[in-house]
Amino acid sequence: MPEHRLIRQYNEALAAELPARLAEEVADGLAEAHAKYLLRGLGPDEAAQATVAEFGDPARVVAEFSRASPAKKVAGRLLATGPVVGPCWAMALITSRAWDWPVPAVAPALLGAMLAVTIAVLLTAAVARRYRVVKRAGAAGCVGLAVLDSSAITAAVAADPTLRWPIMLAVAASAVRLALVARALRPVLE
Repeated sequence: MPEHRLIRQYNEALAAELPARLAEEVADGLAEAHAKYLLRGLGPDEAAQATVAEFGDPARVVAEFSRASPAKKVAGRLLATGPVVGPCWAMALITSRAWDWPVPAVAPALLGAMLAVTIAVLLTAAVARRYRVVKRAGAAGCVGLAVLDSSAITAAVAADPTLRWPIMLAVAASAVRLALVARALRPVLE
């Protein structure tokens, strides 16, 4: 039996917003529910209407997939690390007199701009309702923090090789966050 027009429209709406794997999963469920209603004696139109009513608005289905997305969860966790890692680096940079380090003047400005963009991207992933936006923003935020933490560690170790305790603390905090990013990136990209 060909796919009913309502079911096809529903599947098209999901396919436009979700990755193929997830859209196909919902399409299978729709087909099963439609067949169930047909077996109960409903006509094709009534069965399709009951199926769509059972599954709810496609935008709401997409929003639920977005809410459950690994990217949204990781974005929230990474945003939560900021108030811990940031002060560690502030203390390390101040006590090490980072303004005297031999780094190009443009480097702090670039890293500051990258930090602001990364925070904005992670906030987007944390609050967006569209699955693809959540996924892309979450992945970009992971990469951004990995670059920032790696750059901060490299610069601090190169500029102040004595590794006083404030720098060691900041390096450790960034290393923990890098491990979190490394562990989270694969599920975010899937």
